[in-house]
Amino acid sequence: MTSSHAFPRYGDKKNSQWFEEILPRMLEDRDRHGLTEMIREIDALMITVEPSCAIAYIAELSLMTAYHYLVTLESESHYTHVLRIDMNSPDLLVREVKDPNTRGIFRSLNEVYPIGAFKPNSRYMGEIFRVTNLHATVETQRMREIRFFTQDQIRKLELPGNMAVVKPSPYTHNIVGYWERPEGELRVYALGWSTIREDVNSAYQQSKETQAKLGIDTMLLPIDHLATRIYSQNREVSILEYLTLTSYYYWGSYDIENQNSSTNVTKSVHYEEESKSPAKVFTAANQPYFINALLKLPSPTENFVRNYGPRLHHLAVAVQDGDHEGVTNIDYVVNSIRAQGKEFLLDVIGSKEEGLKQIFSSASEHSSLIIEYVQRFGDFDGFFTKKNVAELTNAAGVEEQLRLLQAQATQ
Repeated sequence: MTSSHAFPRYGDKKNSQWFEEILPRMLEDRDRHGLTEMIREIDALMITVEPSCAIAYIAELSLMTAYHYLVTLESESHYTHVLRIDMNSPDLLVREVKDPNTRGIFRSLNEVYPIGAFKPNSRYMGEIFRVTNLHATVETQRMREIRFFTQDQIRKLELPGNMAVVKPSPYTHNIVGYWERPEGELRVYALGWSTIREDVNSAYQQSKETQAKLGIDTMLLPIDHLATRIYSQNREVSILEYLTLTSYYYWGSYDIENQNSSTNVTKSVHYEEESKSPAKVFTAANQPYFINALLKLPSPTENFVRNYGPRLHHLAVAVQDGDHEGVTNIDYVVNSIRAQGKEFLLDVIGSKEEGLKQIFSSASEHSSLIIEYVQRFGDFDGFFTKKNVAELTNAAGVEEQLRLLQAQATQ
């Protein structure tokens, strides 16, 4: 039986007594029911964008990441564009609504938030996990009171029919999907008819030619981690819910006091390398927004959630350790992409001495997602330094406030 307890704890954030009591019980229950063993790596990440935005977004991703355009799956009301690095890292499924008036549960998760409503079809949806036994996984999770979309609902939502999909989390608004794929077999998504679209492929090829010309194609590695922002009161339950749905464990939490927030990390039990199955990070404010007037604290994380809703904030892309033309690889990558017109929220922060360097891009106009680049030096083991997180959080908060003002000006 796979054990979820053989991992050290990191961080300085204090959890509640309830969390510390429930966590080991929940992991033991997951192990005992065989879920930890059956649920393996993240096979795909699902993103949806506005009509006619997918080509530009795929071009952006093709320049800024290691992803390649593979194929487009067309169903009645959606195009689903499949991007892949290789079979050792997750696919990206970029889902594009054909009709801007199409309504559904995922759109409704955006519409009650001031900036989220501005692009109602654009959001990160969630992760698809490979499982070794789909029937047993679903039946066991149902026994544990996890709710799934019915197959009829999956058909109406035009999600791949060879998956079981958990209904959106009340805490993160993300979904989790399961599908059975023997290790070593190709990923094939049961959704519509497939074609390599000439317009998508042309945009992809142009970006890859630029990437190779810049010399950054060999420096960009797979996704390192996924960072979700949630309301302050949902920090502990969001972590526990994700551990219930997956085979991840609680790596630990750090308190970022000067940004009134904490960063909370979960990682795969099965795979040490994040490239195989990215870490999932939850960022939450330490205090709810209505206390800030009393305590005079900054609240960039809570403000983001109030403006966009609970959702994924950024995709972190790993950069190959090393130097190029007298600068670290991450500086070379950022300088090269900046020269192509892509904006970043600040300069690269961190140092070799601290163990890593990081930076946030500006949010994509197509998906609202930020790309983070992270380069670790030597044997540095971790996701951040507290100083780096504070600077990144502050920079993102400044841009998000500007986006709120712009959204209000157009209403």
